[in-house]
Amino acid sequence: KLVSQLGVVYLEGMQEVVDGDDKGVFVLANPKHYLGLGGMRWNTSVNEYSKIDQGVTPADEEVLREVYLPPFAEAVGAGALSMMVGLNTWGDKKMVLQKELLTDVLKGELGFKGFLVSDWYGVHEGRKNKFLATVQAVNAGVDMVMLPFDYQAFARDLKWANRLGLVRDERIDDAVGRILYAKFALGLFDTKTDMTGFVDVKTTLHQSLAREAVVQSLVLLKNEDEVLPLTAKVQHIRVAGGSADNIGKQMGAWTIEWQGVDGNWPIGATSILAGIKVRSGQETRVEYNRLGIFPDKKKADVGIAIVGEKPYAEGWGDREYPILYEEDLRAIKNLQANSERVVVVMVSGRPLLIKNEMASFDALVMAWLPGSEGAGVADALFGDKPFSGTLPLPWPSHAEQLPITTKGETADGTPVLFPRYFGLKR
Repeated sequence: KLVSQLGVVYLEGMQEVVDGDDKGVFVLANPKHYLGLGGMRWNTSVNEYSKIDQGVTPADEEVLREVYLPPFAEAVGAGALSMMVGLNTWGDKKMVLQKELLTDVLKGELGFKGFLVSDWYGVHEGRKNKFLATVQAVNAGVDMVMLPFDYQAFARDLKWANRLGLVRDERIDDAVGRILYAKFALGLFDTKTDMTGFVDVKTTLHQSLAREAVVQSLVLLKNEDEVLPLTAKVQHIRVAGGSADNIGKQMGAWTIEWQGVDGNWPIGATSILAGIKVRSGQETRVEYNRLGIFPDKKKADVGIAIVGEKPYAEGWGDREYPILYEEDLRAIKNLQANSERVVVVMVSGRPLLIKNEMASFDALVMAWLPGSEGAGVADALFGDKPFSGTLPLPWPSHAEQLPITTKGETADGTPVLFPRYFGLKR
């Protein structure tokens, strides 16, 4: 239900543009991945570098319909005109070959009028007979094929399949018609398209909205003796951690590169460290060392450890025990030795296993992946904006609890570290 609600709002936010009397779809949202990708079983991946990417979804048809189908049904009702087929396997077939699910259920039962696109190399990867793979996927209901290699061979194969009667004219017409339907909805065939305002990127308004989004997403998980917000009494701050001055980690994957980047790129973004330095002003001494090592033996008023994970997209983030890196743990310990109080800010797209370490933190903030406006984190740390975020899902205490339901029901029956909707207000 939560995924359905979030998905609809996200889709409508992308597609429904109203500018005066000008109304229409200007960006085509792409709900994905259809169907059951989120239910893949651990250690079923076809890739050596991952554990669940392109894996097997063990759910039966009842679970598939009751749990995984509703968000896509809601997306269809909200006006989705394209969807991506997952790389997962259900039963004994890849999802791109599931005619009943792609054509009968989605296009027939749910009335989806848009087009289905395969994922990256999803039709042909692992198939020795590329011709047969093309025939089977198109007949199953794939309307557009994402081809990283040799598109000429695909075009040739599909043409011959049609001539041989293996892919009928009606199926080709249906696929082309669905793609054109979406393009007409986008206004791509209008005689004149006014692009005024569409070239405005990174305006003051854009940056302000992004910064406010950072603030509203922050979740305050611990605040011993109200160490936060930082007040004017704090005259000396030490900052450490691998995510403090690392815009790549703030941005996460699918930015700059597929798996993201580790480090700073000249893209006009603001690191969390930079935001802290600007906000603290000239009267407050701010020192930074990634490992938390400082020559001055006098303790700082507050240490801020900004820690987290390296960016990852599918596959590369499959960690059986998602814990803090050893380097970040050392940075925290070093700050605890040279600072009176230590605030830990976590930059990660998911909860990490921190139950044992958290006991020594004076404060803990979950920043998720804040994106380009790291100054938004400083806004909350210094009390310019309040902490108001809550956890959208339960936070595990240990790996054996996974998977966890949104109600907090764990695999081993033990209580979670933080329940869903937990978040301190300050």
